[in-house]
Amino acid sequence: MLLEMLLAIILLWDSYFFVNYLLSLVKPYKTGNSAPFVSVLIPAYNEGENIVDSIKSALSQDYPDFEVIVIDDGSEDDTFERALSLKDLRLRVFRKAHEGKAKALNFGLSKAKGEIIVTTDADSILSPNALKSLVERFYSMDVVGVGGQVRVLGSSFLERAQDVEHLRIAMFRRAKELEDLSVAPGPISAFRREALERIGGFVESEVEDYATTKELKKLGKVLYAPRAKVYTKMPKTLQQLWRQRRKWFLGDLKHLGGGLEKELFFLILGDFIALLDVVVPVALLLKGNFDLFLLFLSYEVLTLLIPTVVEGGSLLNALLFPVFLWFWALFYLSLHLYGYLRTLLGILQSLR
Repeated sequence: MLLEMLLAIILLWDSYFFVNYLLSLVKPYKTGNSAPFVSVLIPAYNEGENIVDSIKSALSQDYPDFEVIVIDDGSEDDTFERALSLKDLRLRVFRKAHEGKAKALNFGLSKAKGEIIVTTDADSILSPNALKSLVERFYSMDVVGVGGQVRVLGSSFLERAQDVEHLRIAMFRRAKELEDLSVAPGPISAFRREALERIGGFVESEVEDYATTKELKKLGKVLYAPRAKVYTKMPKTLQQLWRQRRKWFLGDLKHLGGGLEKELFFLILGDFIALLDVVVPVALLLKGNFDLFLLFLSYEVLTLLIPTVVEGGSLLNALLFPVFLWFWALFYLSLHLYGYLRTLLGILQSLR
């Protein structure tokens, strides 16, 4: 009986977001029709292998009036030379000492002419309508930021797993964050220049996108633009993945707000659901309850199959979703326990 109740909790949790996602597909969201001048900032550090494709995708935007600014953050490879090799009147390339992504973005902001500032990464490819889809969400002056949808390039297990993860994130954002985005992601976001200047530019942090979003939300609204997409490269090994997500999670914990009343509560609740995602399917198999196990598999596949068709993605990934789900649940449980323990130890040391 307990196992059935725990399975019901998982299905109810997933159903809540799945149903809200379906409802969002039939409910139009607000857009505007202005086309202000846009500055696209591309900070780059040792991205010689990727920078040309990133710049070309930015220059190929279906948008009437924009510039592209590349900020080489003291690269030790040929990033700067490759960026300079592209000739386009809309492109400007700068080089500065290596000081990190946030300072590179702020350098680019100081050179930008646009009313709207768009950020992307040097290992990322913008979809042709990305700028247009971002800008149309600035439907009123109280909208200070807009984030788009991140997808992952590559075909290895880890790259597929990360694309599935970001598709689930896109599903969640469309379901719950269309008008109140929790984080405008670094690879594809847009901001009112005036708002950025009011907060002193991009916040210098390990998670500059999350920290900047939180500061901007003190001034106005940050929205989600589901049609604005970027395809980016992600870690290819488990060690690289752990290092990246460890950096992100520890950085997020520093900026977490709301205490037990809001953000931390939902973080812990999500960890509880992840624990169930790890334990329940294994317990169903061990107990020989194959009917409920197949129900779990079928429902989880369904919840990703429809977003895959709507947002674009691999049907194979959707069919393998229960495997990816189990992997991510175990991965994030381990990561979060590590993060909580490290944070607690840091607090205890500061009290001595």
